[in-house]
Amino acid sequence: MMTLEERLRAHPVFASLGEREREFLVGHSLARELEKGDIVALQGEVWPCLFLVGKGRIDAVKASSKGRSLLVTTFGPGDLFWGPAFFQEGAPLPALLAAHGRARVYLWSRQNIEPILLAHGRILWELCRLMVQRMQRASTVLEELAFQPVAGRLARLLVEFSAGLEEEPIPRSLTLDEIAARIGTTREVACRFLHRFADEGLIDITRTEFVVHDQRRLEELAGQVKG
Repeated sequence: MMTLEERLRAHPVFASLGEREREFLVGHSLARELEKGDIVALQGEVWPCLFLVGKGRIDAVKASSKGRSLLVTTFGPGDLFWGPAFFQEGAPLPALLAAHGRARVYLWSRQNIEPILLAHGRILWELCRLMVQRMQRASTVLEELAFQPVAGRLARLLVEFSAGLEEEPIPRSLTLDEIAARIGTTREVACRFLHRFADEGLIDITRTEFVVHDQRRLEELAGQVKG
């Protein structure tokens, strides 16, 4: 696994820094080792921090007042994320940040990293580029939620996990709650559509695995093919 100094040297946001600045960031980072479900920060928390994922994955999950959850995105090794309060005083975090499994993150507070950001315009430029990419991804997620029905979103998820495999057992790595969070619905609705797909002969699913019987039909439901 890459060291923090190696990640900083290779990362587009920090690549323009000199050795002294990278050493400063390494020395002022807080490394956290996480297990599945461990929380990095809570939704609604004023969290003026920035983190870099060293290993594993961190999920950003948004919860509604009605108890529904939506997996907004997942950050993997080398990904960078900051809370809104990192730039805007008092701004709440819009989603819960939690470890998907075993993970390591490196954290910096705004107080520690701000001098370097202000002294190096290139870093701010790269952060802006990264923010635009995140906005484009968020737009895609919103479009899917607004215009694609639950059946289509579930079919898309199954297509992604099956990776084109048909008639082969595929380990089921997501719980029903996690499936619901990924497609923006409740576990009851997700369960109902899974059973509907099974009744229609598209899939077989158990607690531990699923088998795709009609990959093309799933792709049609997901909007990936026409006709």
